[in-house]
Amino acid sequence: MRVEIYSDIACPWCYIGKRRFDRALEAFAGAEDVEVVFRPYQLVPDAPMEPSPHRAWLEERYGPQSRAMDDRVAALGAKEGIRYDFDAALHVNTLHGHRLLRLAEQEYGAAVQRELKERLLAAHFSDGADVADAAQLTEIAVAAGLDRERVTAFLAGDEGTAEVRAELARAAQIGISAVPTFVFEGKWAVQGAQETETFLRALEQVAAETAV
Repeated sequence: MRVEIYSDIACPWCYIGKRRFDRALEAFAGAEDVEVVFRPYQLVPDAPMEPSPHRAWLEERYGPQSRAMDDRVAALGAKEGIRYDFDAALHVNTLHGHRLLRLAEQEYGAAVQRELKERLLAAHFSDGADVADAAQLTEIAVAAGLDRERVTAFLAGDEGTAEVRAELARAAQIGISAVPTFVFEGKWAVQGAQETETFLRALEQVAAETAV
């Protein structure tokens, strides 16, 4: 079974959704036959490459209610073992992170890509990292298992940029308008950071539907 997860590094609900899906996969009897691949999506495609404080950006966009929004996410995240630090988090473009995720899948495989995704989310939401900065991205990628020289050369150029932009366009074409969205076998979709039980039922139902 193939599960494609459309997700953004700067999406707090994507982090919660990933953790819940991971738990569902651990409980799924056929987990060894499931390949999980992350696909790019950008909540704010025109976000600048220069970082600014997340809190200020969110308040400008949503007003006084923005802190309550963050607090709600942080409380839910804590139940999933996620430590959100929205005071340290930065608002910045995620394109280069998506490029790295594509590189990880293409050259290292789905398991390494999955590890990189977890580390990018943690860097962005827990550590206050600048996920548009080449040096910081390199350290995150190396920790996930990518080769330092390959990553350094990759981020120094535009390799993968056109391909990621094409994937972003394809996501829009197939109707992905919110994240996280989990697409099973290219046919069935589950949208949002659903409860673990919901993801487990989806895995079991798709497995039954596709059984030979």
